[in-house]
Amino acid sequence: MRFVLLAFLLTVPAIAQPTPKTSAPNTLAIDGTFLAKIKAHPSPAILDAVRSEADKAMTEGPFSVMDKKETPPSGDKHDYMSLAPYWWPNPATKDGLPYIRHDGKTNPERYQVPDDGNFNKLQNAVHALALGYYVTGKEEYAARAALLLRTWFLEPATRMNPNLNYAQAVLGVNTGRGTGLIDDRGIPRILDGITLLADAHSLTQQDTEGLRKWFTQYLDWLQNSSNGRDESGAKNNHGSWYDQQIVGIALFLGDKDLARKIAETAETKRIAFQIEPDGSEPLELARTKSFSYSVFNLDALERLAEEARLADVDLWSYRAQNGASIRAALDYLLPYAEGQKQWTHQALNGVDGNSLTEPLLLAALNYHDADYLKKAEDLEKHPDAEILLLQAQVQDSLQRADRRPAQ
Repeated sequence: MRFVLLAFLLTVPAIAQPTPKTSAPNTLAIDGTFLAKIKAHPSPAILDAVRSEADKAMTEGPFSVMDKKETPPSGDKHDYMSLAPYWWPNPATKDGLPYIRHDGKTNPERYQVPDDGNFNKLQNAVHALALGYYVTGKEEYAARAALLLRTWFLEPATRMNPNLNYAQAVLGVNTGRGTGLIDDRGIPRILDGITLLADAHSLTQQDTEGLRKWFTQYLDWLQNSSNGRDESGAKNNHGSWYDQQIVGIALFLGDKDLARKIAETAETKRIAFQIEPDGSEPLELARTKSFSYSVFNLDALERLAEEARLADVDLWSYRAQNGASIRAALDYLLPYAEGQKQWTHQALNGVDGNSLTEPLLLAALNYHDADYLKKAEDLEKHPDAEILLLQAQVQDSLQRADRRPAQ
């Protein structure tokens, strides 16, 4: 992989050339300015990966909350619904109610309600298609992405109502709960997809206005519903992913003040509270999949930190009085991911070092750390288009830093 990236950089010595036609997209994840450079001079490896994933996504969907057989308690199938993953029938009762919790063991009944799975497929397909359109200019990709977006969010017959009132229900206990908001943690990827489609003929002004209206309503629900308030108060990874959704949507809608407010609060509410001075995350270590959940929360915090930069808040550099920081959490997990230390906490699904690849790359980018890049490359065996883009961005950033004159 390093040879591919080196070839890319050698063939594009002047990567800071003027970008084509449009200005850089205001994306939440990979820097829009760098995406514009890639669009002007894509490497063969990145272009092949982007095209391959977009071509595959051309056959995906369309998806709708109307695909489910079940009807939510509201009586309206346009309402999203899902079942809590770790809750199972109660063997002590004839009807199995109320369900009881087995942390880390997913009840296959969850998959019988397809809204959650369909949303995950939707966000992956929209992002792949939008990235494919942006890099290649192929309108067919944009047309398919627009169809998927209209079907899920806009068309009266198929649209999702902008709420998660019935997400992750526990049978016999509730019809939905704040915990369920994590089902839609991929929304910022959809927002980036919409942003990358800005110049496409297939996504009309009416579509864009409709999507902005939907996300405005959903943001209001996130902030003011009982489920939303519950998730805002969550202490563990659920709270981190909630903030990531709020900040991403606020930035997409142009509400920088709200984004800044949430990001600033995250310094103490998330980082200082969740992370110990040694980098461990006690609330995640208490889980039966403790390594996975520790990485999961770190992933949320890093994605939040990327968004926070756009609101002029530097969570990457934040260090609590006791030394807690995003970097400390990464450094705590790294030797276990590399197999240098043996994980001693419960881990039903083992220790997947590959899961630390993206957190390492984002850290390499923001801390200008070439060692993190090398470790990410060593861990990642089958990089997708987004990982290739992020690797190239890190390489470009490190090279530019090396070329800066000494102060």
